[in-house]
Amino acid sequence: MSVPRAIRKAFLAVEQAEGAGARVRRSVGTPNLRNFSPFLMLDHFSIKPGAGFPDHPHRGQETITYLLSGGVDHEDFAGNRGTLNAGDLQFMTAGRGIVHAEMPRQNPDGSANVGLQLWVDLPENLKDCEPRYRDLRASEIPSVDVDDGRVTVKVISGQSHGVDSVKDLAYTPVWLLDVTIRPGGKITQPLPQGWSSFAYILEGDVAFGKDSDRTKIAQYHNVVFETAGDVVHMEVDADAKEPARPIVQYGPFVVSSKEAVYKALFDYQTFSNGFERAKDWQSEIGKSMMH
Repeated sequence: MSVPRAIRKAFLAVEQAEGAGARVRRSVGTPNLRNFSPFLMLDHFSIKPGAGFPDHPHRGQETITYLLSGGVDHEDFAGNRGTLNAGDLQFMTAGRGIVHAEMPRQNPDGSANVGLQLWVDLPENLKDCEPRYRDLRASEIPSVDVDDGRVTVKVISGQSHGVDSVKDLAYTPVWLLDVTIRPGGKITQPLPQGWSSFAYILEGDVAFGKDSDRTKIAQYHNVVFETAGDVVHMEVDADAKEPARPIVQYGPFVVSSKEAVYKALFDYQTFSNGFERAKDWQSEIGKSMMH
């Protein structure tokens, strides 16, 4: 018998300013949810024309960027550059050090570029690896329909109902599922034993659990599950006005030290130990933010 995971806590991700003029709803990496290994941060970002994330460093983690609408350009100090369009993902391994810029497309209608960015810690033995990128285009993401088509799961990373994701996108074995549940739909999603897990509600309301043990969670909330149990059950009321869209994520445990953070800052400031190329480097895409 499968054992459902209980909800440990659920809370609203409050919108705040970030970067240069961007707006984010941060849920992982706030006082509400710290020390949630391997997840360091989750931002639901909205970047309008004239705003963005100019040149900034990373070390020791992977970032997973999932663009929901619009477009975002990327450029780093190693000469890598590219563009994410709606539905595309980029898995960036910072490793020993990277400095890059992420700038939104200047949409003629003034609309925002919206997406999710998840920061995942790297295991100790991979913290000093060479930086790398893996892109996953919207057309490459496998999907599966559940509950007679009332539920669709995009299997970005991991597996769901017999469908496996594209392999080798991240070093840390994170599962990432984009679930759309239409009114009256329900799904029971298995997940690895003992992994940290949470769901971020992108759209609509989702009920977790069954029958008398249901807990309804609203849009923009993060739902954190207990580690005991091996499935999560989700459903949407038949009389709901719109579909719901939880983004479900699981990951194993890795640990970092505060000393490593201080060392990364020192190395970035002194252009050493992986940040040598940051000296005198400026991204072309970030120059639009310079005054």
